[in-house]
Parts: sequence; structure tokens; C-alpha cells
Amino acid sequence: SMPSEMLLKIFSYLDAVSLLSLGCVNKRFCELANDNGIWLKLYSSTLHPKWKMKSKQTETISLGCAALHDKKPGYWKKEYIFKQTCAFKTRVMRLVKFLDPYTGLPSKNKEAMKVSGLSWIIVLKDKNGKEHVIEKPKLSFKDTSVTILWYGTDWPCLDILSTLKLFGVTPLLPDQTRLPNKNGPRRFSLIAEYHLAKLTENGVAVGADEFVQLFSLSPGLLVGIWKERNEIAFVMANLHYNQLLERSILGSATVQYTPPPNIPLLDDIDSEYGLHDYSLHLDLHGRSCMYLCGSFKCLFCRKRDIENGYLRLRVVNLKDNRKHLPVTGTLGICWETDVFKGNVKDCFVMDLTLLDETGKPFWCFSAPVHMELSTKSSGLYDYMGHIYTADYADSEGKVCVEFVWLEETKEYIIVSLVLYVSTKKVNSWYGTNY
Repeated sequence: SMPSEMLLKIFSYLDAVSLLSLGCVNKRFCELANDNGIWLKLYSSTLHPKWKMKSKQTETISLGCAALHDKKPGYWKKEYIFKQTCAFKTRVMRLVKFLDPYTGLPSKNKEAMKVSGLSWIIVLKDKNGKEHVIEKPKLSFKDTSVTILWYGTDWPCLDILSTLKLFGVTPLLPDQTRLPNKNGPRRFSLIAEYHLAKLTENGVAVGADEFVQLFSLSPGLLVGIWKERNEIAFVMANLHYNQLLERSILGSATVQYTPPPNIPLLDDIDSEYGLHDYSLHLDLHGRSCMYLCGSFKCLFCRKRDIENGYLRLRVVNLKDNRKHLPVTGTLGICWETDVFKGNVKDCFVMDLTLLDETGKPFWCFSAPVHMELSTKSSGLYDYMGHIYTADYADSEGKVCVEFVWLEETKEYIIVSLVLYVSTKKVNSWYGTNY
């Protein structure tokens, strides 16, 4: 029953976030909260345009701006949000321009995430179309990736679920003076969508302990299923820092962010010569513990190393024991829920960062990998023990690792590490033809 003029007067004292929240109350508040006079005043006072509104006349504007009545309701709200969003993205992207010479990746990811107010959520959608939003994850940061863990006791039954969506979420109008409010207006950026139908049949089995079974879904998702009840115990996402912020911020709620194509250097690639001067940074971890952290320089392949649509980069040679790598600790992935904790052995998270000859990230991923006992026995005189293999593959390439388990010292030794890079990836990267 309050007159609109009085409500507009009250609304004129509010900030932008409060106005956006008010617009969700009802239809009348939505119309009033779109008032061009209020938003133009916010636009002028906050963004400091070249033209200025006269101090006491909210409906009289300098000649550089159109009159209020020439604009549709909500015009200046859209302009304000657009300008603030552009300034926010510029501020965040400026931080990720600083590169770590050790990994070739942005060195200020944590600072950029803090500035943006970035968080991640998963949305479980059941077969009836109802969505269940899961927030408040636990984060674990590594040199080249972040591991995100969600768990709860009131999740829907796995049998009725159809899809899982992973989103990056940022406040629509970040305010550095206060913490993000999850009830305030937020922007969603779709990172990946996974199909959960027949998860235990179509997903890659990573391992199991006495409580849970682990299943891997590409890219980088690990789902823990309770053995007894066939229900989701937890979800773990592994996100590589390369394009992490772009995928978490620059996408939309329905469309994933697509990175721009690489611009190759002129006369830099010779198909007869092959790849040269590549660098690799490799981390193996189990969410809360690090097993291996290594860097390898001057990797190359020649034309004879191209076979079956892949270019081979041999990082660790089986016959060269000087480059064999010891692995610290017993490999496994740590997990937890509200009540239980566990460690699934013979699996780990692999963070791979392959840089081209200019130091640009060429192929990057963070994904769970499982180990298998090989049928062949060790033919190396230096090691006598069981051989284990761990393989990973996606559309851009394959990774093949061989371990030897030394019973005397209770440790794994990596005796072979080979990367197979897809020729399609190389051709699109360099604009050449292998």
C-alpha cells in the first residue's frame, strides 16, 4: 500500500547488490528496482564517467548523455552491471598474467580467486528435472591444480540422478570490503557436465576400500559410491590451473568457455624435425599428500617417433636408470565425509603440464589415475619386484607410466614415462600437417 514515489525514495539509498536482491521479491519491486533514475545515479557516482549528473537534479543530465525518458526501464541497470563486470574481469585477468617460471602457469591464482570471490558448486539433476545444489566444498591447492571435495548426508539416491554439472560461481558485483553472500546475485559459469546414468557401468573404476568405490568421469571428476547402499558418498573435482579462472568465470550458465586458438610462431615448426625443446611438469598426489613433483626439460621427438596418429615424447627411459624416479609414500587417494575417512590405495591424481618450446601450456590436465599389476616381470637387473602400470588418455594424448615396487625399501620407482601427443592436437596448435 506504500506509494511508489516513497518506495523509490527508499530504494535510492540502497547499493546495487541490495537493489538486485529487492528485484526478486515480487513483480512490483522488480519494476521499481529497475528505475533508470536510481541506476543512473549509481552509474555516475560509482563509475565516474566523463559526463556527470548535476548534484541535486536526478533527471537533468549533461549533454553527453541521453535523457532518462529516452531509455527503456532497466537500461542503466544493464549498463552498470556490464561496466562493473568488464572492470572485474580485467582486474582478475591482470593478476593471472604473472607466470611462474617453474611451471609456466599463472603464479597468482590464489590472489585472483580471492579478488573474484570465486567458489565452485555442483548441481545434481534427477530424472524428474529437479535440481539439487551442493555448496561448501573443501579445497586443496597444489602447484598446478586445485582439488575440490563435496560431501553430505542428504544427497539424492544415485538411481534417480541423470546429470551432474560443475559450475564456477562469482558474485555478480564483487565487493572487496565484504565476504560474498550466497543469497546475493551470482554469476554461474558452466565448467563441465557429466552423465550419471549407469555410472558404475560406464565410469572408469579407479579403486575401492572397505567403504567406497571410486569411479572416474572425464574431465577430472571422481565420484565415491557407498558399497552397501549404492549412493554417492562424495564428489571430488580436480581442476588444472591452466584456463581454470577463464573456465570458472568467462563461461555462461549453459555454455562452457572456449579458449582462443593458439597463434603459432612463423617458421617455427618443421614436420621433418618433429617437436623440440618441450618441458614437462608432473605432480602425483592423493589430495592431501604429495607423492612426486618433478620437472623435465628439453623433451623432443623426431619424425620416426610418429606412429598411429601420435608423436612420442619419452621422458623416463626404462634402460636409463639415472633418470628413474622414486615415489614418496604409498600411492592412494584420501577421502572424507561427515563421519568416515579413508584412503583408496593403488590410485592417485596426476597433474600434467606440458609446455611448448615458447613456454606456453600445450597440454594440461588434472585427473585421477588407477594402477594395475602388470603381467610381465621386471627384466631390470637393478630392480627385482612387481611392475605396475598407470595409463591416462584423452582427446589430446596419452600418458603411460611403469612403476616397480621394491619390497625391501617399501617404495615405488618410476622406470618408464612416455607421452603420446595427438597429431591432431599438434596440427591445430601449429597450423601444420603431420
